[in-house]
Amino acid sequence: MRKTLIAAALLATFASQGAYASEETQELRNIIEQQQKVLKDLEKRLEETEKRVEKTADVVEESSSAKSATTIGGYGELHYNNITDNKSGKDKKEFDFHRFVLFVGHEFTANTRFFSELEVEHSISGDGQNGEVELEQAYIEHDFSDALTAKAGLFLMPVGIINETHEPPAFYGVERNPVEKDILPATWWEAGLNLNIKAAPGLAFDAAVTSGLNVGDDYKIRGGRQKVSKAKAEDLAYTARVKYTAVPGLELAATAQYQSDLTQGAGDVDTASATLITAHAIYSIENFTIKALYAQWDIDGQEAKALGRDEQSGYYIEPSYRFNESFGIFARYNAWDNNAGNGDDTEITQTNVGVNYWLHENVVFKADYEKVGGAKDSDGFNLGIGYQF
Repeated sequence: MRKTLIAAALLATFASQGAYASEETQELRNIIEQQQKVLKDLEKRLEETEKRVEKTADVVEESSSAKSATTIGGYGELHYNNITDNKSGKDKKEFDFHRFVLFVGHEFTANTRFFSELEVEHSISGDGQNGEVELEQAYIEHDFSDALTAKAGLFLMPVGIINETHEPPAFYGVERNPVEKDILPATWWEAGLNLNIKAAPGLAFDAAVTSGLNVGDDYKIRGGRQKVSKAKAEDLAYTARVKYTAVPGLELAATAQYQSDLTQGAGDVDTASATLITAHAIYSIENFTIKALYAQWDIDGQEAKALGRDEQSGYYIEPSYRFNESFGIFARYNAWDNNAGNGDDTEITQTNVGVNYWLHENVVFKADYEKVGGAKDSDGFNLGIGYQF
């Protein structure tokens, strides 16, 4: 009997422990199921968060690309001239907002881009006004490789020093130098195609086929710019340039252009084929820089010869010294002759000395004294402010 009671007690104990164990097991299962649900919920939330982050990143990337693809910039310059003509006794005292320019560019891809330049000269244009609105650049540029770039449209000609780089903070003196203005003639743009070949580090070639000049019956080079406004294209212009910049601080460049008829077929007697040769050098060592340029036109034809304009040439030399980021001084001697083909002394000389003060690297105040001699006689001073952005 006693044995039976002990056995029954043991069975009851085992049964109660088994039941308790079963309850614990079920509780653990419930906890695990709850944790699995929590984990699944967290995974779902994490996936949703990752999707939102990816969408946000795409929007930011698209927005960033849109902002960087199109760019805007520009430059401008205000001048005050106080010049006395010593032959006539007349004074030139005037303020002139000479140029207001806006750049707009767009990068279609890393290799294909658009650039344009719209300019208002002398503040206001229209009938009876002094100024005009001009489209000076509007071209598509494409990199075929690291060594070959092409541009097509309306662009600045690859000649001289200031024709392609003429923002006010980039040069000394209130007014642009008269040699590049009257001989080259800057600012000079045409329509056509230009190829730039980087043959080696620091050595590049340009070759361009473009619209040409139309000098009319006076054979004045500057007056021959057609500015791509229904420009006559009876005779195209062919231009080639070589530029060397492999030595630090040194730039050497030379340009040749040929046009078979500067009158675009309007000459009364014969055609006037013309060749332009120009070369320049820029050398900088520490704070000292010296620039020198020479340009010459040779024009065939009896009409040009009769006017003494079958030869037109000029040169200038400009040393400058920049003391620091804010202050620099310069001197420039210019000599040019648009009637060099005749036997008269028609050469004009001009000497400028002055200062540039950069309030910011892109904001400059200028002052210079000017003395004109040779075939003309005048002197005075110029003041100016310029900017770029």
